[in-house]
Amino acid sequence: MSAFKPGSPFPTPLADPSLPTMYDLPSENPEEPGLPDQFHDWQPQLLSQTFKPKTVPIDQVLTAADLNIYYDSATTRYYKRPDWFAAVGVPRFVEGGRLSYVRWQEGRSPLVVVELLSPNTIEEDQGLTLRGQQPPSKWEVYEQILQVPYYVLFNRVDDTLQIFRLEDGFYQEQAESRLWIAELQIGLGLWRGRFADWERQWLRWYDSEGQWIPTEQEKRIQEQQRAELERQRADLAEQRAREAEQRTQALIERLKAAGIDPESM
Repeated sequence: MSAFKPGSPFPTPLADPSLPTMYDLPSENPEEPGLPDQFHDWQPQLLSQTFKPKTVPIDQVLTAADLNIYYDSATTRYYKRPDWFAAVGVPRFVEGGRLSYVRWQEGRSPLVVVELLSPNTIEEDQGLTLRGQQPPSKWEVYEQILQVPYYVLFNRVDDTLQIFRLEDGFYQEQAESRLWIAELQIGLGLWRGRFADWERQWLRWYDSEGQWIPTEQEKRIQEQQRAELERQRADLAEQRAREAEQRTQALIERLKAAGIDPESM
C-alpha cells in the first residue's frame, strides 16, 4: 500500500472475481446522524476545485467527499467516510461513476485525507479513542491499514490546522503551518477569502510558486478578463491602423496640393 510515485503504472485490474466490487457494497448509511452542514459541503468543493497537481495527468487524479472507503475485503461491513480525500494513479472517472472507493479494486490507497472536525467525531479523528476495537477508528484505518501518507485535520471553529505525515508506519504531527507534497508539486494551506459567497478561512491548494490555484469561478473570471483584454488590444490596433491610414491619406492630399504626384515618388 505504498504512496503514489510519479511515473508509476495504473493499478492492475481486480484479479479475484470472487471479491465484492463497489456495486456489491452499500454506498450510504441511513443510520448516520444528520446531513453535512454548509461548511462540510463547501469546503470539500474548494479542495476539489483547487487540487490540480502538475506532475500527474488530470485523468489519473480522483477527489471525493463523503465517499465510502472500503478497506478490508474480509470484513466488508466496515468502511470509513472521509470528509475529503484525493487519490492519484487511479482513473478519475469510471463508467457510471463511483459508488464507493474499494481499496482492493482501485489498487491504491488515498494519498491525502482531510477531516473537518466536528464535536461528535473530533476524538476519533484525532486518534484519541481507544484502539484495538472493532471496527477500528479512522486514525487506525488511515495510519495502519490504508497507510495514507498525509492526514490533515481542520477545526473551522478556531481555524487551526493539524498536519500528519506517515513516517516509519506512524503519523507524526508536523510543525509546519502548511503541507507540501513534493512528489506532486502542490501544497495545502489556510487562505482567507470569499468562496460560495462566504468570507472566512478556508483550506486551499497552492502551486510550486506559492500561488493559490484558481477555483472554477476564478478561472471563468480570468478567462473573461483575458478575452476583454484581447478585445481592447484588437480595438486599439484597429484604431491605430485607421489613424495611420488617415495620416497617410492626409500626406497624399498635401503632396497633390503642392503639385507632386505621390505615385511618382
